Amino acid sequence: MLTVLAAAVVAGCGRVSAATGTGAESTDTTALPSSPRSQAAAPSAGLLPPPPASRRITLPGGGALTSIPGDGDLLALTVDDGVDSDVVRLYTQFARDSGVRLTYFVNGIYDSWTDNAALLRPLVDAGRIQLGNHTWSHPDLTTISSKEIAAQLTRNDTFLRKKYGVDATPYFRPPYGNHSATVDSVAAELGYTTPTLWFGSLSDSTLITEDYLVRMAQQYFRPQAIVIGHLNHAPVTHVYPQLIEIIRSRNLRTVTLDDVFIAPPRTPA
Repeated sequence: MLTVLAAAVVAGCGRVSAATGTGAESTDTTALPSSPRSQAAAPSAGLLPPPPASRRITLPGGGALTSIPGDGDLLALTVDDGVDSDVVRLYTQFARDSGVRLTYFVNGIYDSWTDNAALLRPLVDAGRIQLGNHTWSHPDLTTISSKEIAAQLTRNDTFLRKKYGVDATPYFRPPYGNHSATVDSVAAELGYTTPTLWFGSLSDSTLITEDYLVRMAQQYFRPQAIVIGHLNHAPVTHVYPQLIEIIRSRNLRTVTLDDVFIAPPRTPA
């Protein structure tokens, strides 16, 4: 099945977005089910299922989240931005067809999140893809005012609630990984108490080769790792079979953040 998927992906990715000004990190009125973050059916493609809900742990507080605590076999693949609508579509089809569980950190300014809502919404409702807040338009939050920080997070929060019916709190990913005490304080007042960074990167915020992307996956797909990728450029859509093989060969369980953590109740503002 993955061979067929790979062929469809290659045929479907004829363009690469010219936008390269975002996501340069270094190193969408269907009724919701009663529990939009529930576990999904067992994956196809021979992947290990996520751990049972009984094994979830309390979300650590007091700092940025960069990895999954403890010893285990979990991999949190988190994918940002959404510059290219084809890449969002193909990544989502990959998740649907393979069973890989993902967390998308959304910039609502991009048309991709409206273009692909009908495809993406069922996976979000089933808990197979989780949505987090990456701000509305991807500014460096450390360079703007507190009012502007709040506006960026609030506008994106409103978009995610209206288009996808989700409460993305408490996870936000500051663009470029840049945050400060002021950023964290403003975000926390809005319910975004967990700046979510990463252990390793696929390094694909800008255009890179397929071979280099696979090497990054080989380096960073490790137990208990949070890994960042991007929804911006076509090469990643050509290497899904290789990514699956790395995950399988290392007996890793792909997870969303909600598969792992129990977030504390949100205190009303």
